[in-house]
Amino acid sequence: MQTLTIADLHRIKEENRARFALKKGGHRAKVTIHMGTCGIAAGARKVMGALLDEISRADTNDVAVLTSGCAGMCAHEPLAIVETLDHPPVRYCNLNDQKIREIFSEHVLGNSPSQRYALVC
Repeated sequence: MQTLTIADLHRIKEENRARFALKKGGHRAKVTIHMGTCGIAAGARKVMGALLDEISRADTNDVAVLTSGCAGMCAHEPLAIVETLDHPPVRYCNLNDQKIREIFSEHVLGNSPSQRYALVC
């Protein structure tokens, strides 16, 4: 069994902090952007930048933004998952900066999942 380092423990703590805060009402939503090699090659960095820009414009601090590695669906990258307390998680695919802005407005701020870009609804 691999020995955990202090850095590993800090990473695990930060990964789980947003999940628990969402359940406790600390965040309105959690958005995970898949930033594996395939996602980055498909434009995930622009998607992340647009999302952070929208959060800043909305002047909100109750949205947790996380990254993850490859989701195993390279043909559908860039991918993002939006989780809110009122709805099951929704995985959005084939994203670009404009699509994530719409998703942020409709799903995160408006609490209404966007079916146009969802992988499965």
